[in-house]
Amino acid sequence: MIKTHTLGYPRIGLQRELKFALERHWRGEIDAGALETVGAGLRARHWAEQADAGLDFVTVGDFAFYDHVANHIQLFGCEPARFGFGDGDTALARYFTLARGVAHEHAHGVCCGAAAGGAAALEMTKWFDTNYHYLVPEFDASTRFTLASSRLLGEVAQARSLGHRVKVALIGPLSFLWLGKEKSADIDRLDLLEDLLTPYCALLAQLKQAGADWVQLDEPILGLDLPGAWILAFERAYRTLGTAPLPLLLATYFSPLEENLSMACKLPVAGLHVDAVRAGHELQSIADWLPGTKVLSVGIVDGRNIWRADLDAALARLQPLAARRRGELWLAPSCSLLHVPLRLREDAAIDPELRGWLAGAREKLDELKVLRRALADGEGSVSLELREARAALDARRSSERVRRPAVAARVAALGPGADRRASPYPVRAAAQQARFKLPPYPTTTIGSFPQTAQIRAARAAFKRGELAAADYEAAMRREIAAAVREQEALGLDVLVHGEAERNDMVEYFGEQLDGFAFSADGWVQSYGSRCVKPPVLFGDVARPAAMTVAWSTHAQSLTARPMKGMLTGPVTILQWSFVRDDQPRSTTALQIALAIRDEAVDLEAAGIGIIQVDEPALREGLPLRRAAWPAYLDWATRAFRVAASGVRDDTQLHTHMCYAEFNDILPQIAALDADVITIETSRSDMELLRGFGAYAYPNAIGPGVYDIHSPRVPSARDILRLMHKAADVIPARQLWVNPDCGLKTRGWAETRVALANMVEAARLLRAAA
Repeated sequence: MIKTHTLGYPRIGLQRELKFALERHWRGEIDAGALETVGAGLRARHWAEQADAGLDFVTVGDFAFYDHVANHIQLFGCEPARFGFGDGDTALARYFTLARGVAHEHAHGVCCGAAAGGAAALEMTKWFDTNYHYLVPEFDASTRFTLASSRLLGEVAQARSLGHRVKVALIGPLSFLWLGKEKSADIDRLDLLEDLLTPYCALLAQLKQAGADWVQLDEPILGLDLPGAWILAFERAYRTLGTAPLPLLLATYFSPLEENLSMACKLPVAGLHVDAVRAGHELQSIADWLPGTKVLSVGIVDGRNIWRADLDAALARLQPLAARRRGELWLAPSCSLLHVPLRLREDAAIDPELRGWLAGAREKLDELKVLRRALADGEGSVSLELREARAALDARRSSERVRRPAVAARVAALGPGADRRASPYPVRAAAQQARFKLPPYPTTTIGSFPQTAQIRAARAAFKRGELAAADYEAAMRREIAAAVREQEALGLDVLVHGEAERNDMVEYFGEQLDGFAFSADGWVQSYGSRCVKPPVLFGDVARPAAMTVAWSTHAQSLTARPMKGMLTGPVTILQWSFVRDDQPRSTTALQIALAIRDEAVDLEAAGIGIIQVDEPALREGLPLRRAAWPAYLDWATRAFRVAASGVRDDTQLHTHMCYAEFNDILPQIAALDADVITIETSRSDMELLRGFGAYAYPNAIGPGVYDIHSPRVPSARDILRLMHKAADVIPARQLWVNPDCGLKTRGWAETRVALANMVEAARLLRAAA
């Protein structure tokens, strides 16, 4: 028997309904009940789409108001004690406090920091190698697990009341522990497994009583290089879970199983889901090892990218399995569809030719329907659908829009020295200090300033054609001038223009580069209410004209202080786009790098002496298996250096990285050879900086002292404490002072206070030096 299902579905809504409801709730404009109503409506709509596509189950448990890992923190009763929650705190209020931090306010309404009782939000980091951010569970010696939330059971009841068969999606217990962090030295989080299994088993029993048909336990860590103790723990854990009163589907994705393949096939579960897009070479071995009594769920449609599936190739892979297997064969996307837009085939902003090459989440479910019918009833039953898919693939392969011979020739002509600055860092640092004469502990920001309602309204009016280009440019110039005045008044040493004219750090550049296309509604959740609309990178990349020079030179003309030119790096543009799959990613990265290099050279020629090339996505691009790291890091770091190495010694090159673990790739980060690197460190209380100190990182570094994703505003004392911790591991002469990330999501009132405190902390540091 062949069935279809999905591991998860986009949760934000086609028009980002969840985002706007969340932000209204946080502003106090709607209460918790109204927010819950929006959530219930989105779930019902998305389950209906799954049912309309013929899926055998709807997936329950993939919805979250902020993050699905945070859902599990509440579900299993392990909210950190440091938040001091009381009996009067509602579950939803506690949930958002975990995500956004807690702050007390002055009489004037501006948040102050921990000294007045605030608490930092949970650390946030990337979900494996995606651009989704999850909240990191915290475990210490006092951690205990209990079944503490009924929200999931309520969602099951909602789905059942709508007439759906239900498959519940949960993070498996081993992956939940792995994704967390020990917050005290006297515990190993694996030792918490036995205690965690108790509420898992209780939950499975309750889900059976609630009418769930299956439970999907996501264990993506099976695609990692796990320590032996963790591998052994799978057998122990699933012996316990295998006694559950309803069938369990163990789900893996993002990476091959490799040495864990045999073990995964033997675990006492009713079925196994595997990623046949990223680990297709293992499919035959899995089919051989998996007992015929178990369900084999094949992730045959790409859940991470938006290209239309090659249905003929998929059928060629599936037909031998369907013919040989005695057990049930299920078809699914490779992973949760959280990582792709809801729909694309009807998006009017994409031209009709390109639109036919694409598939959003809803279209991917239709692809599963075609594959199931072809397997069950023969290809003749879906001959029209197969012909349409073939025509779309043929059109893409033959389109003259995809290939540009001049771009390929330029990449091929890159010589061995194209990725090297003229002089080593000490020589460059001396030239830059002579030029800029910066004080110790220089202060700066990462690039963006608050995107006010006025900025967003002007951009929207311009896009609708209601505001002339000249009027829009004048409005943005006024916003830039205001940002420059604010920074000068605050006393910052190196200024930025604030990026008022930019919609997104990748989209802004993609709109000006050949080879990119954009949707109107192709939104994807990054975290919480933060949504991005990744560009569609479909062809060879070239820069027709300068992209940022006019804005940066205007900003520099308004001040005598150094003004940073702000660029997004090639790896980040690659990682945060939906990237073409018809050539190596390394080739595409070099094409982008050459476009960014041209922009940096033009900025320098226009008098911009400090240029930041952001690469926050460098770490997330790492393959999940360490054996594949060297090849990736080789081409990724080379792409950055190609982008950054066209400027003179006295031009200072910055880069920025955030929300990732860097310690295991420090040699490669050093090999980027940026003059200054800024990183996110405030949520980890400078923990992430220790590796840079142990490695003796040679260049300048700005550890973030201000968590810009939280409404909590740090005091000067908070920042001073963090900088003292930084100076314990990094020589003071190498340190800069800056926020964790850009400030576009914050308001001006809190931004002014936070930056004033940051400047005051730098003043105190200099006075004590």
